Amino acid sequence: MLTGSFWPAVFAFTAVTLAMFVLIDFGTYVAARYRERYLEEAKTELDDVLIQMPAGRILDLSIASSALGGIITIIIMVLQLDSFSWRWGLPVALMVSLIVFPAPRVGLKYIRKRRLNKFNLQLEDALGMMSGALKAGFSINQALEEVADCDLHPVSVEFRLLLQELRLGVPLEQALDNMSRRLNSDDFDLVVTAIVTARQTGGELTGTLERVAMLIRERVRINQKVMALTAMGRLQATMIGAMPFVLMVGLNYVSPDMMSLFWSSAAGVIAVVVVVILVVCGFLAIRKITNIEV
Repeated sequence: MLTGSFWPAVFAFTAVTLAMFVLIDFGTYVAARYRERYLEEAKTELDDVLIQMPAGRILDLSIASSALGGIITIIIMVLQLDSFSWRWGLPVALMVSLIVFPAPRVGLKYIRKRRLNKFNLQLEDALGMMSGALKAGFSINQALEEVADCDLHPVSVEFRLLLQELRLGVPLEQALDNMSRRLNSDDFDLVVTAIVTARQTGGELTGTLERVAMLIRERVRINQKVMALTAMGRLQATMIGAMPFVLMVGLNYVSPDMMSLFWSSAAGVIAVVVVVILVVCGFLAIRKITNIEV
């Protein structure tokens, strides 16, 4: 005979099962959407730096680096701490894994930024070559070929891609616009605007390129001056951000009994996590202040 608590237990089990199915389905949907977005952004970043690699490889590297970071963190804590406990060691390892996860994409963004800075520095020389070619009686396409044939990387590589589009029948304005969107460079946007305007109005393109080159030269000079003036602030941000972690490691060797209170209690682990969050926020705030756009 069924007891009075049988049907409530069945209903409770059914509700919990359905809730689990809903949560699993929602988690799968969120993971699929995040993976799709991650792969799309990674593909764009790979195309920006002209790296021939599947976007899924970046996701694999992110997962591998995240797992490796968590494993190395646990190994270090087991070897260095006498009172290691999985109760707080596992959350710390998970936090490190989350921090390390975007490392490959951060590396791609750093490569793209350095490549863009180098392109902006070489753009002045490229405009000088184009202006000289136009003065010699060359057409705009021949002037672009002069830049593409020179040994200036990455500016020559980008101009080769531009010429390939022109040879495939793409109009010059459209090819320049594609190159501008691919580079996302304010300096090159000025060049595109100057070339398109001169072709539409029939102006002198040689003088226009020379004036744009002079403007870019001044922008580069001012940008380098700003970088020199803010170098101390950026160095302070790095030192202030690294100092708490250096002190934590030093105190762990000098006074392990005192530091064990942070690792053996929930309040200590929470305090360390809060300190890490505050240090990261302070570092980002200082970097934001010292990052002055010209």
